[in-house]
Amino acid sequence: MSPIQRRTVIKGAAAVAAATALSSKTKAQAKPLAGKSVLITGSSSGFGYLAALHLAREGAKVIATMRNLPRKEADELAAEAAKEKLDIHIVEIDVTSDEQVAKGVAKAERISGGALDILINNAGIGYAGPIELQDMTATQLIFDTNVYGPHRLARAVLPGMRKAKSGLIFQISSQLGRVIVPSAGHYSPTKFALEAMSEAMAYELVPHNIEVCVIQPGGYPTNVWVNRNVLAKELKGRLTAEEANAYPALVARMGEEDGTGRTADPMDIPRAIAEIAAMPAGTRPLRRAVHPGNRPQEAINKVSADTQVNWLGGSPYGPWIKAVHD
Repeated sequence: MSPIQRRTVIKGAAAVAAATALSSKTKAQAKPLAGKSVLITGSSSGFGYLAALHLAREGAKVIATMRNLPRKEADELAAEAAKEKLDIHIVEIDVTSDEQVAKGVAKAERISGGALDILINNAGIGYAGPIELQDMTATQLIFDTNVYGPHRLARAVLPGMRKAKSGLIFQISSQLGRVIVPSAGHYSPTKFALEAMSEAMAYELVPHNIEVCVIQPGGYPTNVWVNRNVLAKELKGRLTAEEANAYPALVARMGEEDGTGRTADPMDIPRAIAEIAAMPAGTRPLRRAVHPGNRPQEAINKVSADTQVNWLGGSPYGPWIKAVHD
């Protein structure tokens, strides 16, 4: 069955299923993710922490992962889960560790009783400062976390998803994965790489009935700013006088930026993920820009999708391209 036919059949079946669900008005309607297993990286704070709670409230079995266990954030999440009787399991995964990723995913699959239904690659870090001043310590860490980390997780979960012939991978990118602000270090380069890797995977996984969705948040008041400042100050301390004097205004700001004045609700991201996860297979978007304010990446998303279809739509890859952008 071709990918286009696959999507047509899936959509038809989904419509019948939706009509049946509406007529039965079962209790399951209030839990749209009931029966789904979800692995989330970077669950110690921010979008990951909120998503673990929100998706569990939507009925999912959540494997919330974070590094450096034991830690108070894990205890706080476990306490919230116990209080609300949520199905949340906390597993240690440092996304920069091949060993921890392999062990963590294997444990998550044991908890879920088989292949994971959903992977949310949320763990990420930021730096600040001009590109020239990003030493190899900073460069390797941010690429290892923001690019190689999601790749490690995808490689770990995909064999099970392929055998199950279903699955969904969310990649938490950024509007800075499409547009660029100077002096953000390698943040945009890593998110651009994540965007490209995710789109390639989306095409290649069409025959396996596995979907990829890139979430592109704008700026939100989460701990990303605190963590970014810590890393930026460490980098700033490693600069030579000659390097610092080359970009005095930009270096002065490194480690001093404050995201607490932002007022957008971080719950926008878990809500968008839950909404997309609950959509019928074959109907989910490749990308979703999320922010109540300006979303400059949307214009680029549209041009990119149109370009891909116009360029490769008539090639042997055409059915994959059209299935993703349908």
